Amino acid sequence: MKGTLTAKMAQGVNLTPQLLQSIRLLQLTSQQLELELAQTLERNPLLETDEPEAEAQTLEADDAAQLEAAAWDELPEPAFMAGLSGNAGGTLDEDATARIAAGESSDMRVRLLTLLAVSWNAADLTMAAWWLDRCDDRGYLEQPLDALLAEGGQQFDLDALQLVRQRLLHGEWAGMAATDPAECLRAQLRTLADSPARTLAARILADHLDLLAAHDDAALAAATQASLDQVRAAVALVLSLRAHPVEAPATTEDSHILPDVVAWFAGGAWRVALGRYTTPRVRISAHCERALAGNGGENAVLRGLLDEARWLVRGLNMRNDTLLRTAQLLVERQRGFLEQGEEAILPLTLREVADAIGVHESTVSRIVAGKYMQTPRGTIELKRLFAVRLEGADVSGSAVRAMVKRLIEEEPRTAPLADDVIASLLARQGVRIARRTVAKYRDQLAIGPAKARQLSRPSVSVAA
Repeated sequence: MKGTLTAKMAQGVNLTPQLLQSIRLLQLTSQQLELELAQTLERNPLLETDEPEAEAQTLEADDAAQLEAAAWDELPEPAFMAGLSGNAGGTLDEDATARIAAGESSDMRVRLLTLLAVSWNAADLTMAAWWLDRCDDRGYLEQPLDALLAEGGQQFDLDALQLVRQRLLHGEWAGMAATDPAECLRAQLRTLADSPARTLAARILADHLDLLAAHDDAALAAATQASLDQVRAAVALVLSLRAHPVEAPATTEDSHILPDVVAWFAGGAWRVALGRYTTPRVRISAHCERALAGNGGENAVLRGLLDEARWLVRGLNMRNDTLLRTAQLLVERQRGFLEQGEEAILPLTLREVADAIGVHESTVSRIVAGKYMQTPRGTIELKRLFAVRLEGADVSGSAVRAMVKRLIEEEPRTAPLADDVIASLLARQGVRIARRTVAKYRDQLAIGPAKARQLSRPSVSVAA
């Protein structure tokens, strides 16, 4: 085999350290950026925080007045407005929205024992803790009841131990320490008001659990000698119960979000600004830079720190500029969504935004990742303002999904709409989609088919 040499020309991008740093800053979230800058400020003495005092005065007096009188029910929080008008004093620590509330324990045993400690004595609490230690995370006993009673009888009085289990079973979290789902559901039924449906549901759980699992209403009606409507009412009552007794914490883990961008409507136009606390700024210390300039740059270490500081300031400014321009375009393109809701969201892709602001598509992807915008409709992720165009239509899939949700919410309670009927109703509005597309969007919304929705709304017969 004879070897040959060929010459080829190709274009490539040389990723310098400065470019890599700029790319990295683009994709950092506000929390990650804050941590990154804090570490850099400790390492580089030439950098210092830059409080944008002058920028806080950029809104004119009439703009501020229009902002307060904007015709929206929900306006940005005062903490975020402080970054726009400069009228609010204080620091980030004084911002109530940034405070972290102390949530409940994630351990269900700790939560329930804390609740029981209000009214139970110490001896009963000890036995309750013993039972809870032998329950799984759903609240069911992990071993057979007989085996647990044999084990517990060696430590506690057996009658008292069984009484404590019954108190757990029918207490604050009905069904706790149940041996199986049937016992758990029966305990929950006992907490409901007495009614014919509750009585029939208890009979079904006790004697006909197999027919209930098979969703055979006709067989249940024959076995219980009840009408089909009565069986459906009882089954609906059972389906309204919890699958397991453990209740979620009353206060979930704090999830406050400080938006990277604020958008508001004032003076007949939409305004956009960067969030004050989520766009930290740094600058090069002026006296350090003058000292280095006067020294002629002889100290190589300090010169390296100065170059690093300049790259960081330049990259941070580029990040903020790109984020602001991207947010402004998103607000401009999705004004209908901000004013009218989900059904008015337009198809919009990363490429369209990138072409409009003159950057690469990957830059837009990085700058919107993990970023949030405060709007009159709440704080939303920037990615939510992008929507895929529905094939063969001028609307987005997100808008059509919202239309499907609205039609189902407004459907007659006694006659739920089938998927093909929903498709026909959308076609009258100029949105032509197939029945299977309606079914796909309905599944994404966690909404059952028409038959399941009808069964979940049982009719109650009144005896003559």
